[in-house]
Amino acid sequence: MKLQTLLLGLLLLTVSLSCTAQKKASSSTTKVQHSEQEIINLSKQKWQWMADKKADTLAALFHENAMFVHMGGSWGKDQEVNVIKSGGIHYKQADIQETSVKFIGNTAILLSKIRLLAVVGGNEVTNPFIVTEVYVKEGNKWTLGSLSFTRLMGN
Repeated sequence: MKLQTLLLGLLLLTVSLSCTAQKKASSSTTKVQHSEQEIINLSKQKWQWMADKKADTLAALFHENAMFVHMGGSWGKDQEVNVIKSGGIHYKQADIQETSVKFIGNTAILLSKIRLLAVVGGNEVTNPFIVTEVYVKEGNKWTLGSLSFTRLMGN
């Protein structure tokens, strides 16, 4: 009788621990999916702010030490904000074709395959790119730490 009670107790403990582990795994998966969607939505919003030339809103999103890599060069936050304000580059429309997000601690790396319609130096151009966006979470706020354009050939 004591052995049966002990086995029943162990069985109940095993089932309880298994259910707790499943809940934690499910909660963790949901949290990652929510974070992925949060970054994807933030990126889409960023493209809209770029199209609308909302330089001040973008300045709040860009980390102070952010770096931007374009076909014509690379620079920091202030120059990127000034390029958008002045119209040196007008990101008119980003047609997002594919997106993926990976996390490393409080850093999110978003890769997007896009066709970008832009006005650069007064000329309207369309180019296919893989865009790498790196977001860093400080406190409860995501900031953009890097934005890099890699032009795809033959598209």
